[in-house]
Amino acid sequence: MPPSPHEDVLYDRTAQIVESARAQVSRTINTAMVQAYWHIGREIIEVEQKGESRAGYGEGVVKRLAGRLSARFGRGFANSNVKRMRQFYLAFPNGSRIPQQSVGPEKGAAARHQLVNRGGPFFPPLLTWTHYRLLVAVKSPLARNFYEIEAAREGWTTRELERQVASLLYERLAKSRDKNQILALGKEGHSVIHPRDILKDPIVLEFLELDERAHWLEADLEETIIGRLESFLLELGKGFCFVARQKRITLDGDHFYVDLVFYNRLLRCFVLIDLKLGKLTHQDLGQMQMYVNIFDRHHREDHEAPTVGIVLCSDKNDAMVRITLPDDNEQVHASRYQLYLPTEEELRVELEREREVAERALRFAAADEKSDGD
Repeated sequence: MPPSPHEDVLYDRTAQIVESARAQVSRTINTAMVQAYWHIGREIIEVEQKGESRAGYGEGVVKRLAGRLSARFGRGFANSNVKRMRQFYLAFPNGSRIPQQSVGPEKGAAARHQLVNRGGPFFPPLLTWTHYRLLVAVKSPLARNFYEIEAAREGWTTRELERQVASLLYERLAKSRDKNQILALGKEGHSVIHPRDILKDPIVLEFLELDERAHWLEADLEETIIGRLESFLLELGKGFCFVARQKRITLDGDHFYVDLVFYNRLLRCFVLIDLKLGKLTHQDLGQMQMYVNIFDRHHREDHEAPTVGIVLCSDKNDAMVRITLPDDNEQVHASRYQLYLPTEEELRVELEREREVAERALRFAAADEKSDGD
């Protein structure tokens, strides 16, 4: 005899209770283990090494400690892992660097209060030891803090965190910010307030697994992005929701098609993306400006912010973009995409090149003003 609908409801509710309890137990155990590893690192540094980052008498003490712990407690205390515990304490000597308001609702504050009262450091329950192993490997303290905040706030899995670190997300976001904004990025995480806050240059699409062949069409790129939409949304960043592909818009009987349409719930606006395989032209920017104008006049509601348009291209001339778009432009932008993960050296060289171009443009502007004054 099959179960009745009432029995199905009872089963679903009890199963949810069990799953919730198991998840709670898992989070509790994880938090306790992360704290335990922090304390082990503290003992090694503060007790055995008298506060020094490296024992003066070599690595023998750590190796012997790992052997004895492994013999007693089994897996998890290999020499390499115990070394990571030491590095963990050095990277987080006061516990998590996440501001209390970034942890989330009242539960986060309660957990912090409870753990501090027990004499232990606070670490967000959503982050595992594997998360912290990845974070410890990040050299820059500001970048490390940024990734910890975002991983906890956005609920990144360890694989997602690893991908964001490997794709130099912090460096790509920091590239277009001044010194104070970079400090804020490291202390507070990624806040989306203005349209420029969602922009990355380059956008890294290595997850599409496309090689850079001359015969690719824009339709191929679009089709592959749709097939990996979840990964693409992670790369775009905070607050993006997919709306449509090849969205038709009509102007006096002529039909145009926007490659990808998203909505950003943080900015409360549509975000249009047009894909270009070749080098960006001023006509591409003009076409996107038209798309943005049409969306603003025929699709945007009064309570929504102005539409943002991004032309995503494989190559662009930054000087041409600055000259084509007005100085107060906030709606139309251009970003490059890469089909491979950039190295830190590649990003550093590009940043220096862009800084030189910007400084040269400022010198020319100053010279023009002086000439006009004379």
